[in-house]
Amino acid sequence: MELRNKLNREEALKKIANETEPRQTISFYRYVRMSDPKTLRDQLYQDWTKFGVVGRIYLAHEGINAQISIPCSNIDSLREYLNASELFDSVPFKFGLEEPDISFWKLTIKVKRQIVADGLADGEYDLSDIGTHLNPAQFNAAIKDGAIVVDMRNGYESRIGRFEDAICLPVKTFREQLPETIEALKDKKDEKILLYCTGGIRCEKASAYLKHKGFKNVSQLKGGIIDYKRVVDEDGLDCKFIGKNYVFDGRKAESVTTDVLTHCDICGEQADTYVDCLNLACHLLFVECLNCQEELGKCCSKECQLMSGLSKAEQKELRKGKKKDFDQTCLS
Repeated sequence: MELRNKLNREEALKKIANETEPRQTISFYRYVRMSDPKTLRDQLYQDWTKFGVVGRIYLAHEGINAQISIPCSNIDSLREYLNASELFDSVPFKFGLEEPDISFWKLTIKVKRQIVADGLADGEYDLSDIGTHLNPAQFNAAIKDGAIVVDMRNGYESRIGRFEDAICLPVKTFREQLPETIEALKDKKDEKILLYCTGGIRCEKASAYLKHKGFKNVSQLKGGIIDYKRVVDEDGLDCKFIGKNYVFDGRKAESVTTDVLTHCDICGEQADTYVDCLNLACHLLFVECLNCQEELGKCCSKECQLMSGLSKAEQKELRKGKKKDFDQTCLS
């Protein structure tokens, strides 16, 4: 069996669009010691292809980080498969909040140095000493009691959705986030700190890092924003998260509440829909309202709209060493 996707993007998207069975987007992670992630990668690719899985999975010696889409009838089979492994037995699933569009179109399993790149030296955290996991009711209660809430996601994620009054740092990567968080909280080591992220994986490392740096009372939202929304709805709790939850797949975001927290980067009108500029030489991620999407063809400028009309081969040629020149016409 070939361990790669043999369909191009258009063919794969058409195949999924023609499926009669609904799919479910699922994410899960586990920090667990893996002796041979490369061999495991090949095995998972063969086995998960049989379940109709598409998605993005990272493996490393420290564990697994998976975001997948799977036909609903195969979810139980995948669960049985994972439970049969000592590495993945009973790993918690986080189910996507909504399924309006195709989230993934091919299966990609990559072996990485880390499943979440943190930029830290060895010994700067201990994953056996992490923050206390709080369920949504406990998290809400801690907020009410005045705990400090910190968003452990990137700035572009918190821009469209966040917990009320959370500290949201304007960073682009998790490796930037960790030292910036320490700086922002440097006088708060004795106070109660609440961390949250999309599904919990970043908070595991972040809470361990804070504890290593001397923070005494660190907690984290169990299951992240994804599980928080589900439990809040099921149990009738107050939803303290407002706006959208950014997700790293084709959907870009899931609605948690109807609040719109930001504006269109083109015209300034209220909007919170992220778009990847269709000019391949730009590919900027930005917020664009529906009117501007229609006017500019989901591009960030008239210049990019013109370039997006070229063939893919011509666009790719422009990307070779010319991105900086072209960025001058795009949003900063």
